[in-house]
Amino acid sequence: MEKPFVHQPLFAPLVPAALVAGALGYAAALTPSLIPRAGSDQGILAALAFLALYAITAALVGLWRWLGLPRWRPGWLSWGARAIALGIVIYGLANVTGWQKSVHEVAGMEPVESARPFTILGVSLLVIIPGLALGRLARALVVAAANAMARFLPDRVALLGAMVITATLFWTLGNGVLAGALLRSLDRAALQVNTFINPEFSAPVDPMMTGSPASLLTWEDLSAPGRARVASFPNAGQIADIVGLDTPAQDPARVYVGLASAETPEERAALALAELKRINGFERELLVIATPTGRGWIDPSSMSALEYLWRGDVASVSVQYSYLPSWLSLLLEPEYGVETARIVFQKIYDHWRSLPPDARPRLYLKGVSLGARNSELSADVWDILPDPYDGAFWIGPTFTNPLWQDFTARRDAGSPAWRPVVDGGTLVRFATQDGTPDHGDAPWGPVRILYLQYPSDAVTFFEPETFWRPPDWLYPRAPDVAPAFRWLPVVSFLQLLADLTGSFQTPVGVGHAFAAAHYIDSWMELTEPPGWDDAQLERLREWYRMRGM
Repeated sequence: MEKPFVHQPLFAPLVPAALVAGALGYAAALTPSLIPRAGSDQGILAALAFLALYAITAALVGLWRWLGLPRWRPGWLSWGARAIALGIVIYGLANVTGWQKSVHEVAGMEPVESARPFTILGVSLLVIIPGLALGRLARALVVAAANAMARFLPDRVALLGAMVITATLFWTLGNGVLAGALLRSLDRAALQVNTFINPEFSAPVDPMMTGSPASLLTWEDLSAPGRARVASFPNAGQIADIVGLDTPAQDPARVYVGLASAETPEERAALALAELKRINGFERELLVIATPTGRGWIDPSSMSALEYLWRGDVASVSVQYSYLPSWLSLLLEPEYGVETARIVFQKIYDHWRSLPPDARPRLYLKGVSLGARNSELSADVWDILPDPYDGAFWIGPTFTNPLWQDFTARRDAGSPAWRPVVDGGTLVRFATQDGTPDHGDAPWGPVRILYLQYPSDAVTFFEPETFWRPPDWLYPRAPDVAPAFRWLPVVSFLQLLADLTGSFQTPVGVGHAFAAAHYIDSWMELTEPPGWDDAQLERLREWYRMRGM
């Protein structure tokens, strides 16, 4: 019996239309997006764009043939498609240095190296060739399965069943075996980082510090991010030296509870409250519930800026909910961080609310990246309406933040999506590298919410919908987005997806790396600390700039 489906040799010519489409994707992926990229990263991205466009077009061509529609195949088509594709790829490689230079200029970086096109080509071939081979292998499996099933099923039903079986097989191997091994490896590495004891940080002896012999929390159980947070700068002496105070400053009160400090989120929250009471944290002028990132990290500058501005009269409390990187925590345990943040907020808030209004600190929420998302979700607005907290500072919110999404969608007409104005700015304001937009004479309301976000940060501005439509934040274009960046279907989605993971390695002040100077300006607007003039503020900003922060 003749087999209804013909096996394609491994080295058969590529589909002409798909080859041209893949080349267009390859060249388009080399155009600028939000952040600077290394040559190797560009090579991987260009290869993935080629494979994605090739696969989509090849599938459409296959569907055309499967439907029995007319086919047009002149003899020169295969060679012509190869020549066109080669020309498109050469065009992209010839222009990539200039394209990437425009992104470097916006980011304040040095020009790219002249050898970049060769790096991109070499890396991309290492991805494209195995990718095409894997595609051919998948097709061979589909054909073999379809021919076997065609003995007792109609041809088209057999083909559809073979495709489902092959897709299931590849998904099981990729997701169940390879992804599982990768996740286990990442988990072990993250755990080692979390438990590492940095010799630069020694256990405190001051009884008013978390992790000291008098503390309710042991130094070893705080986790690496917790120990770094407790031992972080500044102390009272550093505040006095930098700010130039006539009167002594205070040591900031810092509480951090690690994952190993207790078994459950409820127990860790109870420990946080008890420790905060022990060190008289509710007697400070400001109290900040600082929700950490996925791995438990608190950006030192994000809190030290506030501690400087308020001369140490600040208490902060943080509870770790994971030791995985934020992106991995968001994928694997997104609700666990929200659960911990809600329990911690409720514990602290209930005690804060029980204090006389004139004898309690001003209460603020704060978070960076995934910490901003979990902090945003920690408080139920209906529960706090009778006695709201004073404000929130959410930095680099993720594109999944529900409140951020709602505020941005409700922006006033004419204000850009990357720096919106919402209802005149009485409740919420958005800051970028250039500060907050002009809100005229509109005063703050009783609650102040401030977002600090960079338009070049894909953690905030990634949109799955860019697969088929341009994002709102591209029009008008922000100053830190390269003028040469253009939206392209499919390709821009892949570019922004790459930017999403690469935003953490950008220079300070670009992408997802926030500058201390912008923390200072934001905390100034949010909390209005007394006794500061422009010269003092500039001295504080310069102190951070000298340290690359």
